[in-house]
Amino acid sequence: MEWEKLLSAKRWGNEKKVQSAEEARSEFQIDYDRLIFSSPFRRLQNKTQVFPLPGSVFVHNRLTHSLEVASVGRSLGRIFYNKLKEQQADLDKNLPLISEIGNIVAAACIAHDMGNPAFGHSGETAISHYFKEREGKQYKELVTETQWRDIIKFEGNANALRILTHSFAGKGNGSFALTYSTLASIAKYPCASIAGHNKKNIYTKKYGFFQTEEETFRKIAEELGLEKVQDAPLVYKRHPLVYLVEAADDICYNIIDLEDAHRLKILTYKEVEDLLMPLCFSENLPKRLAEMEDEDAKVGLLRARSISAMVRACSDVFFNEQETLLKGDFNKSLTDAIPSELSNAWRKIAEVSIERIYNNSSVVQIEVAGYKVIGGLLEEFIPAYLQNDSSYHEKLVQLIPKQFLTGNEDTYSKIMAVLDFVSGMTDIYAVELYRKIKGISFPSMS
Repeated sequence: MEWEKLLSAKRWGNEKKVQSAEEARSEFQIDYDRLIFSSPFRRLQNKTQVFPLPGSVFVHNRLTHSLEVASVGRSLGRIFYNKLKEQQADLDKNLPLISEIGNIVAAACIAHDMGNPAFGHSGETAISHYFKEREGKQYKELVTETQWRDIIKFEGNANALRILTHSFAGKGNGSFALTYSTLASIAKYPCASIAGHNKKNIYTKKYGFFQTEEETFRKIAEELGLEKVQDAPLVYKRHPLVYLVEAADDICYNIIDLEDAHRLKILTYKEVEDLLMPLCFSENLPKRLAEMEDEDAKVGLLRARSISAMVRACSDVFFNEQETLLKGDFNKSLTDAIPSELSNAWRKIAEVSIERIYNNSSVVQIEVAGYKVIGGLLEEFIPAYLQNDSSYHEKLVQLIPKQFLTGNEDTYSKIMAVLDFVSGMTDIYAVELYRKIKGISFPSMS
């Protein structure tokens, strides 16, 4: 793969658009701004990151997390550009878009969680569970094998690409018309669902597009010169910038989840300090911490220094492994390739997070709630839209916004339409709708 092809300002669904010389922003800055102002991005404010929302103690939600990831991602991209510039004085002349890598990565980071349903990753699992283990099993014989795999392994990464490229009813061309490079940088697992969940390669651990978006992704990949692994089922190697998006996400959630856990008194200050201090490598840091009384402020300083250290380490790996990345042969994340003096501390953070944070009772409770609420919504809306053979079903279908309805009559298209509706809900809206249609609370006119 070559940077000259990998960096493209061509827009999905608006390929003929030419940037005006008077444009105040680059095409990739436009991507970022377009995403920031979008409804799916705003809805991330009320989607769970890890801990239940809302609460009396402020913790991160999907929106604040995405903004922080974008900030880190922009730094990773800019550092890479600066290092290339030091080596090649005529870099910008030979690669006019290379200076935009930070903006491309930032835009992709803003969008990376837009396909995640309510209740964190348990929302994805709840959707899959309904079709694998509950009433949804009856639809298996009505769809193809690949379509069924899309449904029983519902994937937020694939759903993000669908949201960003799919033509929803009444929405004009329906897509965000993002640049090809931004869209490709979101595709962490550039393969079809039938090829996904294969741990052999980093790009097939999950999957990156539903069958409905397969030709969309194929067109993007061919335009950018992504290396194809196989055609049936379709698998590509990652766009190199995916590694920077992934690293920014890894850095943020691993470190900032500790900060949230401290605010919620799940971890003590001393426990957080012991975990983060080995990442910091700062001689004056202990002195600065000793001068501070507020523990939240101390954790904030440790968080900032730790993120800075990880950004430097991951950017070094990305720059040094550029040749392997362009060949598509780098089969690990950047955080898995950092020096041992950092990696030991990084692994310890992951271990403690799993043991103390992700298995905390409040986190488990939101996961259980996700199963009940998402499953309960699907058991109402799926049969209603597919069968629509009673006045009750007709009333339920009326609750689905028209943008999500499809003119196709096949089972797969109708299931995906309902999943578009349900997966886009915030935690709060999903709970309110569930309570109302289940008769737990009564809707008011206000």
